[in-house]
Amino acid sequence: MPTDQRPSAALVTGCSSGIGRATALALHRAGHTVYATARRPETLADLAAQGPRPLALDVTDEASMAAALAEVTAAEGAVATLVNCAGYGLTGPVEEESVQAAREQFETNLFGAARLTQLALPGMRARGRGTVVNISSIFGRYAVPGGAFYHASKHALEAFSDALRLEVAPFGVRVVVIEPGPVRTRFGERFVAGFQDPRAAGGPRPGEGDEGPYDDFRRRSAAYYATVFAGGRDGRRSLAGSLLVEPEDVARAVVRAADARRPRARYRVGLLARTTIQLRRVLPDRAFDAFVRRQFPVP
Repeated sequence: MPTDQRPSAALVTGCSSGIGRATALALHRAGHTVYATARRPETLADLAAQGPRPLALDVTDEASMAAALAEVTAAEGAVATLVNCAGYGLTGPVEEESVQAAREQFETNLFGAARLTQLALPGMRARGRGTVVNISSIFGRYAVPGGAFYHASKHALEAFSDALRLEVAPFGVRVVVIEPGPVRTRFGERFVAGFQDPRAAGGPRPGEGDEGPYDDFRRRSAAYYATVFAGGRDGRRSLAGSLLVEPEDVARAVVRAADARRPRARYRVGLLARTTIQLRRVLPDRAFDAFVRRQFPVP
């Protein structure tokens, strides 16, 4: 239960599957009044049957966000806990990504979370309490080949969270970042597909039938991440695949943060998150680059 023993309204984005769905259920079971959101509310029917209240919300649409916040505020007075889960991973070499695809990545992963937070903050300040939980990634702390724009969006979300945490602390509002390693969700399907379809990102490509400079890297990356998100092993590159975490693991960290009197600024989820982020902190850049080359596909 929340620490003050009173029900609190939690608004969770990206609840059609994966981390968002697991988080909505975990918060509901912990005693929160949960508004589970998705762009297509019909995808939330099974979730709603278990208790969370379904709500349409598209984090790339201003009117949709404003309408969702207005509905929760009318019913509950304010959002007590905002969990920004909605996001996806754009993959592929930088040279072959389109700038428009990169903008769309940031629109969902950063600006959607930022705008929704702006809309929720006045109610939190008025009550003198509230919690914003942003779902980041191990790739919010370091980056590897093939995910530059996705990783950049998570780095940006972490910087946004750090600044926001200090700005709103005087008003009783807490800001928390969750940093999971690879999670067994449908997210992995889109992550892999980005490597498999070299034209999906809309960037410059060689002529039809020509072998592109990154095609071998794309094939190896698609195979590697397919193995990782299946929770298996891939020869010497076995670290990530052997340490896959479940959506419920991430959800438990969100509940701990939401219900804690003094939550930590960051919660790392899974052994991979704890070990590799620590390595990034202590190793010089060249040494960490060597580690990445051993663990991840490189061109």
